[in-house]
Amino acid sequence: MPQETASPLHRELTVQEKPKEIGSRAAAVKGNHFPGPVVKNYLLQSLFATLVVFVVLLLLSLEHAVIIASLGASTFIVFAMPQSITARPRNVLGGHLVGTLSGCLCALIPHAAGLSAILVCALAVGISIFVMVLTDTEHPPASGTALGFALTGFAPPGVIAIVTSAAVLSLVHYFFKSHLRDLT
Repeated sequence: MPQETASPLHRELTVQEKPKEIGSRAAAVKGNHFPGPVVKNYLLQSLFATLVVFVVLLLLSLEHAVIIASLGASTFIVFAMPQSITARPRNVLGGHLVGTLSGCLCALIPHAAGLSAILVCALAVGISIFVMVLTDTEHPPASGTALGFALTGFAPPGVIAIVTSAAVLSLVHYFFKSHLRDLT
């Protein structure tokens, strides 16, 4: 009777079975250096992300830093994980629109400082998650956008900042996706 082997998904990998691709984390753990092509992708995509964020911030006001802070996480997803579903333009733009709307709506709920303010902020995050899942626009950093607007309230410059930034990231992803590699 042939001996059954565990499926690749269920067996524990030995050191010899770990990925041997150039620049893999396994190679890094073993003390090997990262070869040029992999470092080149890491460096170029990181520099490209830096350039895009720089241009976006030049166009925006930093007074709404709490709101636009979530864009750093969006930038990471778009440039380090471009093949991820959450990096799709629909998810980046749609998610931030949902986050903006839920945060602004929750900010309208009368609340004083303390427990009621915490509840309003938590509600904004919960609503944003629910609506993103419902509309298939899941983008985790957008819940940070909801939290930011719940904390600061509706402000047209903040809305413009988020929508513009998400649109720029979406356009970059759309036009350069074939040149971007997953870095994770």
